[in-house]
Amino acid sequence: MTETVRLIRNHDLTQAVEYAYASTVDAPVRSLWVAGACPLDLDGNTVAPGDYAEQAHQVMRNLVTALEGAGAKLTDVAKTTVYVASDRQEDLVTAWQVYREYMDGHDVPSTLLGVSVLGYDDQLVEVEAVAVLGA
Repeated sequence: MTETVRLIRNHDLTQAVEYAYASTVDAPVRSLWVAGACPLDLDGNTVAPGDYAEQAHQVMRNLVTALEGAGAKLTDVAKTTVYVASDRQEDLVTAWQVYREYMDGHDVPSTLLGVSVLGYDDQLVEVEAVAVLGA
């Protein structure tokens, strides 16, 4: 079986980025929109207040679990958005490096944003995703 998500790299754009510029999906497929995965434990507590890397690990573990609940995996993801509550580029890079570790070379189009605040107390990182699964 061929991969459902095909990553597009345009060589007329810089290759210095760590992600594909676009992705395409051949129909028919089932689409999956995953709400922002947050750094919450099973009790609803924000893990590792003040620690961008540890929160990013929890976010990615929660994203994997959410995907698995719908029968999907990270390689089914076609697009992500990574939110980091900081105006410091190094904090964004810290969260991004953890995100990339989990994506393991599946470098889908992604937007990395520094935002002023996220929804939960002490929350620093959130990742939302769009995934597709074969028919």
